[in-house]
Amino acid sequence: MMTDVMVRKLSFPFTCPPCHTQPDHQPTTEQQCHQGNQVQEPEDPNHESLELEYKGTKSPPKDRESQAHKTQPELQSTVEVSANRSPDPEPTGENESTITACMTTEKEGGNARSVKRGQAKPHVSLSALEGVSSHKTVFEKWASLQCDEQRPSTKRQLSAESAAKCVSVRKRSTVKSGKEEPAKALPHSAPGTRPRKACLPASSSSQRKPRRQLFSSTAVFHRVDTHAINTGRELKGQGVFSAQSIAHAITQTARNELEKLRAIWVWLCHSIEYDLEGYLGVSPKLCTPDEVIKEGRGLCSGFSSICLEMCREVGIQCEEVSGYSKGIGHRPGCRLAEKPSDHMWNAVWVRGQWGLLDACWGAGTVDMETKSFIKRFDEFYFLTEPAEFINSHFPDDQHWQLLETPLSPEQFELRPLKTSAFYTLGLTLLQPTLYKITTDDGEATVSMSSSRALTFAYELRQRDIQTGAPGQREVDSSCGRLSVTPQGMTLLLLPPEAASYQLKLFARPEGDTEALRWVCSLEVECPTVRQSQPMPANPYVSWGLGGGAGALGVKGCSVPGEEALEVGDGGEAEVVFHTSRPLMMVCELTHPGLDPVLAKRCQALQIAEERLVCHVLCLYKGFYRLSVFVRDYHDASGPFQNAGNFLLHCRGQGANLNSLYPPDLGPWCGPGIRTQAAGLSHFSHTGALVNTPQGCCNITFHRASPEMQIHAVLSTEQAQKDEVNSKQGPNGELLEKTPFPLSRHLLLTYLDVKVTVSVCVPRPGLYRLGLYGRQPPQQDYAPLCDYVVRSTCERHGVPFPQVYAAWGRGCVLLEPRGGVLAPQSCARFRVRVPGARRVSVLAPERAELTMNKSRVWEGEAFTGDATQLKLTAATSEACDMAVLMTFDVLDLEREP
Repeated sequence: MMTDVMVRKLSFPFTCPPCHTQPDHQPTTEQQCHQGNQVQEPEDPNHESLELEYKGTKSPPKDRESQAHKTQPELQSTVEVSANRSPDPEPTGENESTITACMTTEKEGGNARSVKRGQAKPHVSLSALEGVSSHKTVFEKWASLQCDEQRPSTKRQLSAESAAKCVSVRKRSTVKSGKEEPAKALPHSAPGTRPRKACLPASSSSQRKPRRQLFSSTAVFHRVDTHAINTGRELKGQGVFSAQSIAHAITQTARNELEKLRAIWVWLCHSIEYDLEGYLGVSPKLCTPDEVIKEGRGLCSGFSSICLEMCREVGIQCEEVSGYSKGIGHRPGCRLAEKPSDHMWNAVWVRGQWGLLDACWGAGTVDMETKSFIKRFDEFYFLTEPAEFINSHFPDDQHWQLLETPLSPEQFELRPLKTSAFYTLGLTLLQPTLYKITTDDGEATVSMSSSRALTFAYELRQRDIQTGAPGQREVDSSCGRLSVTPQGMTLLLLPPEAASYQLKLFARPEGDTEALRWVCSLEVECPTVRQSQPMPANPYVSWGLGGGAGALGVKGCSVPGEEALEVGDGGEAEVVFHTSRPLMMVCELTHPGLDPVLAKRCQALQIAEERLVCHVLCLYKGFYRLSVFVRDYHDASGPFQNAGNFLLHCRGQGANLNSLYPPDLGPWCGPGIRTQAAGLSHFSHTGALVNTPQGCCNITFHRASPEMQIHAVLSTEQAQKDEVNSKQGPNGELLEKTPFPLSRHLLLTYLDVKVTVSVCVPRPGLYRLGLYGRQPPQQDYAPLCDYVVRSTCERHGVPFPQVYAAWGRGCVLLEPRGGVLAPQSCARFRVRVPGARRVSVLAPERAELTMNKSRVWEGEAFTGDATQLKLTAATSEACDMAVLMTFDVLDLEREP
C-alpha cells in the first residue's frame, strides 16, 4: 500500500565540551523571537548597569583556555548571548575588534546607579578587570552552554541567585545601526559540533499568517522550481556536490527569501531519495552532506542537515527539529515515552514567522511490502500549516509545534493518522475523533465530509494476535457498508470475528483515473460479533448511489443512502433512477445462493427519457446486491460505468420460480426512449408490468403517423414447453400440436392514430408482450418495447379470431370477441368495416349483415356442424368478397 515516507532519525556525531559552571549558576537560553537585527534586553530598576568597552583585546588560544579556568571561580555570573541569529555574523570596518559589554550588578543599599547611553563611559583596560574573560572566551563559553542546552537530559533553568547577575555581550554595530543589513551567509556549525539553538518561537499562534497568504498556490513557484530542478541536474553532471555551491546556483534567480527557500526545498525533493537500504541496515548509512548529495540518497537527518546548511548559506534562518513521526515503524497506541525520537525536519524563519517543512517526506513514499522507495513529489510538506503538521510530527520541544495550545504526547498518540492526501483532498474526519474505535453490538461507524465529490474505498485487515501486525489478506468487503455522497462518506463496519483490525481509508477526486490515495488509518477493536445474515460481496466498495453518479447523468434514486431496501412478501422490488439526460442501463443482481444465469431472469428494465426503472425478483431470503451501470444512450461505443450499488433485504417468502420474468425479455420494457423515437405516445400502461386478474387487458397508444405499422408477439416459457411436449410424447411418438398458438390470443385494432392491443392469455402465468414497428418503405420490423403480462386468472382464456390482411385500419370487432364458437348455436355479429359495401358471414348458410345508423354491420349466423365460420367483406358490388377473419367452431367444454 502506498504510504508517506516516515523514517527514523540518524543523528550526525555532535560533541559538546563539558560545562564548567558552578551548580548554583545553571545556564539557560534566552527564549526570544527573532526581531530583525535588534537585541531586546529587559530593564530592571533593581540592578545597576555599567557599559564597558574593550578595545584591541586578543587572547591566544592557549591563554584563553587557561584564562577561562583561572577566572571561572571568580566570575560569579552567567554569560548570556541573544539567540537572535543576525545575518551579519562579524563586525566590520572600524568596529572589527570592538565590542560593548553590559554588566548588571545588584543594587546596594537600595540605590541603583547606571550609566545610560549618551553619558560618559568609563574606559577600563583588560588588566583592570580581574576574573573577567576576554570576549572570545565569552563566546566560546556560550557555545559550550548551548551544546549543553541542546541535550534533552541536561535542560536547565536559571536559578534565582544567578539570575541576579549576568553579563550580556553584543556587537556595537547591532546597537548603533537600526537599518536592515543585506542578507549574508549565516555561520555554519563546524563538523563535530551541534548547531546553535535558535530562539524558540512564541507559543501564541493567533498572529500567524496562513499558508495561503504566503503564496496563493504552488503554481507561482513554477519558474523557481524549473530552475532549481534543471540546475541541480546540470551540477550533478558536472560533479558538483558541495551544498554551498549548489545553494547559490539554484537560488540565483530567486527574487526574495521565500523563493530561495522554495528552490532549496524543491531541489532536495527531486535530487535526494530516501535511503531505505541504509535504514534497514542493508547498506552503510551516509553521514555527511557531501556523501548524501553525491550518492543522491540519505536518511531524514541527511535531508534536514543539507536544508540547514543551504538555508544558512543564502541567509535564511533555519533550524533542525527532532521529534517523533507516524511513519515507518509507527505502531498506533505506542507511547512516545517508550521509544526515542525517530525523525528530523526543519523550521525556517520566513516572512516574519516560523514555518515547518519536511523535504524527506516531500520527496516520496516508502512501500514496506516491496521494500522500495517510490519517488512522488508532495507539495503538502512545504511550509505546512502547524495544525496539520502536528498530526504526524511531534517535536521534542513543544515550542516547535507552533500552536497556540500545544499538544501533549498523550494527545498526539490518540490522534488518528492522517496523510497529506487527507488535507489536499479537503477531508474532515467527523467520526471517530480518536485513532481507535470499539464496536457497539458488533458494529462501528466511520464518517468523513469532503469539500468536493470524491471516490472512496477502504481496506480492513485483521491484526495478528501474537505480533500485532496486520494480515496479508483483506477482510471480505461484505463486512462493511460504504455509502458515498458528493458531501462525503459513511462506513458501517461489521467485523466477522472478535479481534483487532487495521482500517485504511482511500480517496481520489471523482472522475480521476489515478490510483486511490491513502488518506487515513484507524484501529478497530471488536469484542463481540453480531450474528446476522451474510452480506453479498461488493467489489465496487460503496453502497447507495455513487458520488459520481451525477456526472454520469443520474440525479437521484428511490433508495435512500446506504440503507437496505426491504422487500415484501412476493419478493418483488422496484428501484427508480431520475436522470438528467437519456441513458442506457444494465444491472447485476447477486445473492450467495442465486445462480448468475437465473439472476438475469429476475430483472426487468425500463429505459425512459428522464428515468430508469429496475424491477427485481428476490427468490430467497437474505441480502442481495443490485449494481447499476449506465452510459449515454446515444454513445453505443462508450463503456458502462457503475452508478450505484444497492442492498436489498428479503425478510419473508421470496418469489416463486414459476414467476420468473420471461427468458427472452429485452432491455426495453415498457414505454421508453425507443417508443418515443418511433412516434408512439399516450400509452394506457406506462409501466413495464401489466397485471391481469381476469386474464385479459387492452393496451392502447397513439401513433404519430398513420403509416406506422405495428406488430405484436406474445410468448411465455410454459408455451414453449407445451409446444415441445405436443410434438413428442414420453416414448418419442409424434403428437398433435396445441390447437391455438399464442398469436391467436392477440388482436390489434387500428383506428386513425390510435392502436389497441388486446390480450387474452390462455392460462395463469407470466407472458412477454413484444411490440414491433416499421415505417414504409422499411421491410423489417424493429423492436419497440416489451411488456411483462402477469395473469392470476385460473380460467382458461379464449383465443381471438384468426385475422387476415384485409382486416386493416378502422376495422373493429365488437361481437363476438372470442374466436371459438360453440357448434349448433346461433352467433350474433357486430363489426365496423370502413368503406365496405357488403359484409357477410360464410356459414353452412350465408348470413348477410346489415349496417345500422352507427355504421356498424350486424346480424346473426348459425354454426351448425361447421368447423369454421368466415367473416367476409367487399368494397364494391363488382369486387370479390375478401376474408377479414375466421372463427373456429369447437366445443371447448369437451376438449381435454
